[in-house]
Parts: sequence; C-alpha cells; structure tokens
Amino acid sequence: MLPWMRSVRPGEGKALCWSFAYFFCLLAGYYVLRPLRDEMGVAGGVRNLQWLFTATFLVMLAAVPLYGALVARLPRRRLIPVIYHFFAANLVVFWLLLTFDIERLTVARVFFVWISVFNLFAVSVFWSFMADLFTSEQGKRLFAYIAAGGTAGALAGPAVTVWLAVPLGPANLLLVAVLFLEIAVLCVWQLELVAPSVESGVSVKPEQEALGGNWLAGILLLLRSPYLAGLALWVALLSIAATFLYFQQASIIAAASDDPAVRTRMFASVDLAVGVLTLVVQCFATSKLIARFGIGAALAFLPIVFAAGFVALAAAPTLIVVIVFQALQRVANFSISNPAREVLFTVVAREEKYKAKNVVDIVAVRGADAAGGWLFAALRSLGMELKAISLVAIPLVVVCLALSLLLGRAQERRAAKQAI
Repeated sequence: MLPWMRSVRPGEGKALCWSFAYFFCLLAGYYVLRPLRDEMGVAGGVRNLQWLFTATFLVMLAAVPLYGALVARLPRRRLIPVIYHFFAANLVVFWLLLTFDIERLTVARVFFVWISVFNLFAVSVFWSFMADLFTSEQGKRLFAYIAAGGTAGALAGPAVTVWLAVPLGPANLLLVAVLFLEIAVLCVWQLELVAPSVESGVSVKPEQEALGGNWLAGILLLLRSPYLAGLALWVALLSIAATFLYFQQASIIAAASDDPAVRTRMFASVDLAVGVLTLVVQCFATSKLIARFGIGAALAFLPIVFAAGFVALAAAPTLIVVIVFQALQRVANFSISNPAREVLFTVVAREEKYKAKNVVDIVAVRGADAAGGWLFAALRSLGMELKAISLVAIPLVVVCLALSLLLGRAQERRAAKQAI
C-alpha cells in the first residue's frame, strides 16, 4: 500500500484527489512561465532587479486591498474562479504584446512583476482554501500529498518549457499556462461539491457566505496576533535570504551565457531537478517527518539548509554551487517546510485564513524581497563580493531557526485547545 493511501480516512479521498489536481494545474501553469520570468529578469538587466522587486512590492500593496474587498463581498465558490479568470485574461494580453513585439523590454519588465504577483496570489488563495477545508490533524496527514500535486505540476511545467522553449518560442508558452489555469478552475468547482467536513471528514455543503468586513481587515488581524506576526517575520527573513540567493544566481548565470534560449533552458532544467527530488520527499518522507519530529522541526529544516548553503557559497561562489544550493533550498521549502507552514494556518479563525494569510504570503514576502534586493544592491555598491554577501545572510536564517521552534510549539498548543 502506498504511504498516502494509509493516511486517507473515509470521506477524504475525493477532496484529496481534487486538491491534488487543482494544485497540479496551478503550478504547472506557473512553472511553464517561471523560466520565462527568470530570463526576462536577466534580459532587463541584473542590476535592475532591485527595481523590479520594489515595483512588485508596490503592486502587491495596491492589490491586497482589492483582494480584501473581493473576499469581503464574494462567497468562496465565486471568489476563487474570479481571481484565476482574471490572471488568465492577463496572460492573453501579454501573449499579444510579445507576439507582435510591442515594447519588448518594457513588457519583459512588466511581465517579471506580474508573474511575481500572480504566483503569490494564486498559491496563497489555494492554501487559504485548503486551510479552510481541513483541520490541523488532517493537514499534518494530507498536506504533504496535496503539495505533491503542485510538485508534479512543477515537473510538468519545466518539462514543457525545456521541450518547447526553442522550437515554439517563449511567447507561445503563455497560452499553455492559460489552459492550465482554466483547468484549475474546473477543479475548484468540483472540490466545492466534495469538500469534507473539517470536523468529521465526510462530505458536507461547503461555506457559501462572504466573510464581510473591510479591505484592511487582514492587516489589522495580523497586527493583533503575535502568532501571525511571528509567522510573518519568519516568512520575511527567509524571503530576504532567498532574494540574496536569487540575485547571486542571476549574476553568476548572466556571466555564464548571453544566449536567452540557453539561459531559459538552464532555469527550466533546475526547476525540473527540484521537482523530481521534491516529489520523492513529499510522497515518502514528509508526513512521517512531521509526525515524528513535529511542526517546529519541519519549519526549521529550511533555515538549516540556507545556513549551510550560504557557508558553501561563501567558500566557492561558482555556477555549480549556486545551482545546487538553489535546488536544495527549494526542495527543503516545497517538500517539508512549506506543508508545515500551511498547517500553521489550520488553527486560526476563518477570516484570518483568507485575509491575514494573504498579507503574510504577499505583503511580507514581497516587502522582504524588495528590502533584500536593495540591501543586496547596497552591499555590492560598497564593493562587497558574493562571498562576503553570503556571510551577511547567515544571521538572518539563524533567527528563523529559533522562530521555527517557537511557532511549532504555539501551533501545537492551539491545536490541542481546538481539540478539547
């Protein structure tokens, strides 16, 4: 019997399968686009990346209140399809602009910002839905296998890009991503019909009412909760560390090749390797590790990988080191720490799952990206080499390590209180 079959209880099977398919389509669409985003970031100039990250953060600040207004007014069954249809329409516009070669450099920069916004919104909405459907206990058993659906999609997306980027051209891959997004919407509709009860795991009528409240509720909820504020800090510090790594990767790869097709294929090949390793860990190890060591230890795994990786990069800032480091930290994030992080949201109120979670996933992440980008640029302007910048990042991930353990303990206390 496969590991996931032993974890599923009566009433959960259909919801698990549709959740798997939903996340598969979502990340397949994104990973078709991700190598194109990375190539456009390089094409726009490595030294301009901090401006792109800042623009992304500003767009996020404008988008979060609009999302909050939608959450307050639309029931879940309408909210999620509306968001994905909107992003699909955006992709069609980008396809037209790229196909007819209209202001290509400007479009490349706008696309870099757009896809960074799309990725966080699309995935945040997905996990808000999952935290709304499943309890903490169910999340510990099932979230790794649901996340494996995304990993399988993350494998399919780069595979499509590797095979088709050169013969079809990058622009036509946008339409493939549109198809994946629309299939994801079909999965959402089916999931609403079979959504399990968070109390008993049997199918019930899902929540149909809008949450109400105002467009700033997510920020206010975050400020009032030390638990959510600590989680936001954990996410922000790791995002700064990831930004340092991304900028180092962009600098090293830009120096390695000036051919856009080669760079796109290089980025896609890394995505493909990450997907294979992540899928293996999620299917055979994640749930066991969380059950054995707890949420705190699972959260701590990613900061440990970052610390070791920056030490290695400080010793040898080469192409092979940065690629291996990037691959390992993404495997650690997607396979272990990210499912554990999403379990943290199963023990908060429903309004916090949709509104405050969105602030954590989007404002904290992209704000930290922008801060990390400018900090990286400032350090380079002071004459610091990549080796020294790697050492600067190590204290950040050490703080994340301590936060991981504190958040794990807080989650366990909340889950125990809910179970009473």
